[in-house]
Amino acid sequence: MRALPVLLLTAGIVASLTSCATAPFAQSCTPTVHSGDATAVITATGTFGSKPTVKFPTPIVTKGVERAETLTGTGPTVTDGDVVVIKYTAYNGATGDIVGQGDYSGAGQALTLGESVNKAVSVGLDCASVGSRVVIASSAANAGQDPAKFPDSIVFVIDVVSAFPGKAWGTPQIPQAGMPSVVTAPNGTPGITVPKQDPPSTLTVNALRVANGKTVKAGDKVVVKYTALLWSDSSVFDSTWTKGQAKIVTLTPSDTVTKGFVKGLVGQKVGSQVLIVAPPSDGYGSAGSSGVPAGSTLIYVVDILGVDG
Repeated sequence: MRALPVLLLTAGIVASLTSCATAPFAQSCTPTVHSGDATAVITATGTFGSKPTVKFPTPIVTKGVERAETLTGTGPTVTDGDVVVIKYTAYNGATGDIVGQGDYSGAGQALTLGESVNKAVSVGLDCASVGSRVVIASSAANAGQDPAKFPDSIVFVIDVVSAFPGKAWGTPQIPQAGMPSVVTAPNGTPGITVPKQDPPSTLTVNALRVANGKTVKAGDKVVVKYTALLWSDSSVFDSTWTKGQAKIVTLTPSDTVTKGFVKGLVGQKVGSQVLIVAPPSDGYGSAGSSGVPAGSTLIYVVDILGVDG
């Protein structure tokens, strides 16, 4: 059996994550790929959320991407930018061997649909509803593989367990004077302008959008998208938007999660967008960090998409 590289990139293992029931998702959606000769001969039976029984004649051959649903869910419809929690198995279409598999014993794995996920998975799940089991048949190239090293087609069977909108959906609020100004692109990516003045000397938090989702507590695992930059020169030192994947962060201060980030999000609600300005004492202090000089004031713009439990 040929070894297969990571198929779903940085899919993060999650616990039990919830978003707001009134969160906005696509109201209408038209899939760009459809069923075909390959998916027509694939069956995937068994209980949703458990490892399925999958059968198909070998070899499965396709030059593009095909998708079909063996179960159609009744939950929200997902599209580019949305965060989905999935349980999946991937098969070599030539042999039927399993070449990749998620953990069916837990809540699933989270990934953000879009360019950072291999094309077959992203377009195959586009317009799927939560509760669906999606069968995807793909050429190696469309699944992100080098056909010279792995020429066979790939079959994915994916259960869409839950989902989170790709950006904050709360009601816009009046910004605080003296704080950075934030504008967002249609997909939610923030543009941030830092005022030409000294930063505040204490932790300052401004909710830019406020939703009515679950209240965030210390120690929670939160699904977030964020941009982090320096007040001194406006340089970005970390951003989920440029990486194309939401992140699951435990709200406990650590070497990688600052006190300011934690304090700024605790007490906020899922669906909100929060602007945090953290002085060095609530950032990386006199030690600094990668891309962060010692003594830096930090700026975070955070979209809270989901929270543990």
